[in-house]
Amino acid sequence: MGVQKSYAEINERIRQGKAVVVTAEEVIQLVKEEGLTETARKVDVVTTGTFSPMCSSGVYLNFGHSAPRIRGHKVWLNGVPAYGGIAAVDTYIGATALPDDDPLNSSFPGEFRYGGGHVIHDLVAGKLVKLKVWSYGTDCYPRREIETEITLDQLNEAVLFNPRNAYQNYNVAVNCGSRTIYTYMGMLKPHMANIHYSTSGQLSPLLKDPNFRTIGVGTKIFLGGGEGYVAWNGTQHFPSIKPGPTENSVLAAGGTLTVIGDLKGMSPKWLLGASFIGYGATMVVGIGIPIPILDEEILRYAALSDAELYAPVVDYSDAYPNRKPDSLGLVSYAELKSGWVTVQGKEIPSAPLSSYSKAKEIAGTLKDWIQSGKFELTVPVKTLPTPADGVVGKPMPVKDI
Repeated sequence: MGVQKSYAEINERIRQGKAVVVTAEEVIQLVKEEGLTETARKVDVVTTGTFSPMCSSGVYLNFGHSAPRIRGHKVWLNGVPAYGGIAAVDTYIGATALPDDDPLNSSFPGEFRYGGGHVIHDLVAGKLVKLKVWSYGTDCYPRREIETEITLDQLNEAVLFNPRNAYQNYNVAVNCGSRTIYTYMGMLKPHMANIHYSTSGQLSPLLKDPNFRTIGVGTKIFLGGGEGYVAWNGTQHFPSIKPGPTENSVLAAGGTLTVIGDLKGMSPKWLLGASFIGYGATMVVGIGIPIPILDEEILRYAALSDAELYAPVVDYSDAYPNRKPDSLGLVSYAELKSGWVTVQGKEIPSAPLSSYSKAKEIAGTLKDWIQSGKFELTVPVKTLPTPADGVVGKPMPVKDI
């Protein structure tokens, strides 16, 4: 029988200050030197990290009752509309929300200088944010309008709640067309003149536990510089695992997480508003997930290197926008991080949208939290759908009406 550990055993070692914790980068070399079985026996936790644009993010907040009371039918924060259809003084602002007067792409490509992600960053940074509320008026909520300024500390609650974060793996984007295009993967030059990717590879949380054996509802995580939790699988959660093109390599993709955490415990360093020319506004989110090494199989995936992890190359001039299943091939993260990849015989310069250095810092911070006894592991109360479940994304049921 191979190495077998439990959450209780690992947490007891954390409490005693005896837990062996390494990052997903560090464990790769350790397995090479000492082998899978010995490393699984020695290591208790592997930490991961990612710092990438994550559009499906936002904050729900409660700004408190005025005198007289108001029911927030329409709400704006720094001129960016928030959703008022929850309750009187509850609202939700999404990372991609834009001001009503933003010119958008009317003068293409639009700049999208300020949006919901920037509002969230300003709140976390302790800045004053202008709150405007409009109501139609009711007997119990007679006030019709408020304009004031708020700070994060003044809010009753402010909770980061992101429906789709930490994509397991993502497309590598190129442009096979004849004109420059502007996408959520950045500006792509024509005729495959550049190539962009947005995953941290060997540090990417869901690539290191692709079967979701340790990541589920209730898993405690590093979120935005504070503590958060996995609340559910993310939207568009369609995980799959396939063999890569080389021995022992893996192509895993499709897993996502819904995450939640107290915004007041987070840092502006790890929640950044971002503007994508010609596309829109978003937010860059820092996430780190601990993977308990319960057995050798979990370690085998946690120790996969950039050379063993692959992603598909997709044409964003045609295949992606028109939802065609075409792929131009697979490339490894080792190739991508070298700065050059070869696709269909053409050598192309590559660049990341995610930050590997920041992902490395997140994994290191989480490692320090665990080693110091400040952060224990939680046992998931519910597992997430896995590749074995055969989940497949459904298209929009489009029809003429």
